[in-house]
Amino acid sequence: MGPTRMRRFLAACLLLAAPWAQAGLVFAVNEGVTYRVPSEQIAAKYAAIAADLGKLLKQPVTIEPVGDYPTLRKRLAEKAYDLAMVHPAHLSIVAIKQSGYKLVVVTKGYEQYSANFLVKADSPLKSLADIKGLRLGAPDEDSITSWMVRASLRDAIGDPKGVAFTYTRYQDAVPFFVENNLTHVGATAASSVIKAWQAKGGKVLFKSKPVPIKHVIASPSLSAEQVGIVRDYLLSLDGSEDGRKKLEPTKYQGFATYDEAAMLAIGTWLGL
Repeated sequence: MGPTRMRRFLAACLLLAAPWAQAGLVFAVNEGVTYRVPSEQIAAKYAAIAADLGKLLKQPVTIEPVGDYPTLRKRLAEKAYDLAMVHPAHLSIVAIKQSGYKLVVVTKGYEQYSANFLVKADSPLKSLADIKGLRLGAPDEDSITSWMVRASLRDAIGDPKGVAFTYTRYQDAVPFFVENNLTHVGATAASSVIKAWQAKGGKVLFKSKPVPIKHVIASPSLSAEQVGIVRDYLLSLDGSEDGRKKLEPTKYQGFATYDEAAMLAIGTWLGL
């Protein structure tokens, strides 16, 4: 083959190889629907972790912030994300149950996420069963907090429809309902909101079962070996100074393993 033909051959090979060279993995990140976090901040927080995963998996890993649940739900059903950090446990569980995703890790410090039912200091309510027929304020209807609220009410009164719900976009708006007598009870899982409520003399009537949130899940398109690489890397982060520096922007302590069957059992309790 002459020099000219060789150059043409190599150029053709490069053109054919280009799409594969550019191909990479999409790591979706959702940090909840009831918290105020701009997408640009989310992408920046996970940049170092994505870079490390790209080296380990030998292909680029791109962070894709996903702010709304309808998009997250749809794209998970389509298996569009190779990896996903999913704040709402119910969407992660559905992806595992229906779309073949695998639970990789859960986030330390978020294994005991619970819905707290807030009432005024002088409230006559004594138990969750007393809420039947009353008004309750809660964050976004599709938030994991509201799913926990409805599951808790099923346990207490049989049917959550026995309570009149008022939903609001953000968790920090819930106390307003109770303070201004718009609802008898307010439900939130945000620790800062709960602490502020108690500091002002408010009471917590009931605390739901804990549900681990902020799961990292992997698409069925990833091999068992790749899932293992991702899991081992994430579990190792809090074990070294370098790893802890990469965790700092996320504000997470680290990651932990969790039994997938136990997670699916939580899904049953939630009504999924």
